Amino acid sequence: MADADHQPAVPSLEEVRARLDVIDSSILALIDERAGLAGQVAAAKAAAGDAGKFALRPGREAQLIRRLLARPRKDAAMGVIIRVWRELMADSLSRQGPFHVSVFGGRDPVRSLDAARVRFGVAPPMRMVGKADDAIAAARTPGGVAVLSLASDTPWWGRLLAEPNLRVFAALPCLNAWGPASALAVAAVEVEPTGGDQTFWVTDAPGPAASVVAALARDGAAAELLAEAGGLRLFTLAGYYQPEDERLARAPGRLSGVIGAAPDPFDV
Repeated sequence: MADADHQPAVPSLEEVRARLDVIDSSILALIDERAGLAGQVAAAKAAAGDAGKFALRPGREAQLIRRLLARPRKDAAMGVIIRVWRELMADSLSRQGPFHVSVFGGRDPVRSLDAARVRFGVAPPMRMVGKADDAIAAARTPGGVAVLSLASDTPWWGRLLAEPNLRVFAALPCLNAWGPASALAVAAVEVEPTGGDQTFWVTDAPGPAASVVAALARDGAAAELLAEAGGLRLFTLAGYYQPEDERLARAPGRLSGVIGAAPDPFDV
């Protein structure tokens, strides 16, 4: 009986709802303040001579989310944290200059569009295009991002070998729980190592893909076939590789090269 007398009182539904109202008001105020800081960031960059430069920093975004996920929490789900901060960062980016997304959906346009919206949020204008070339062309424009499906008969990834200013910077979907990579995001941005990355490498090496994987493995590189079409193959390499890496120079194929890198998907 004594233990029952000391049980904490269960708050009423009205009390819980009142507390939720207070929290919602606080969250709104902080989001509003954060949105205002985006304008100050843009002004500071302009003062430093960086006005007009695309502000997208995919490596920094991934590191920020990783830090948040590593912080103590009791009940907040990882997936919710990722979705909320993706929206906040996309909104901030859209306030600093041009930001728009073009999606080439290949044979699975709905999946590609859904993955793009989850990754880039509701802030940037987003449009579907019928050709990979159209998406790549849009990525060349200020603030342009191209999301291109891997479910395609077009080896669009090979064209990036001739696009030194464009780089793959993200694999979609961004959560492991949502399945393997089905699309890649491309933009004229700097790709930086984050400590947990995958590199995208194209080759025209003949023969079975397994022989390419084995050749790379003998040189210490772990590779996995991601897509193939038109005589070209796209592999992911575990880790961050510079384009001039000697191991890749020794790999099979006459036409080959690194077309970008991306943070590993979140293990959710």
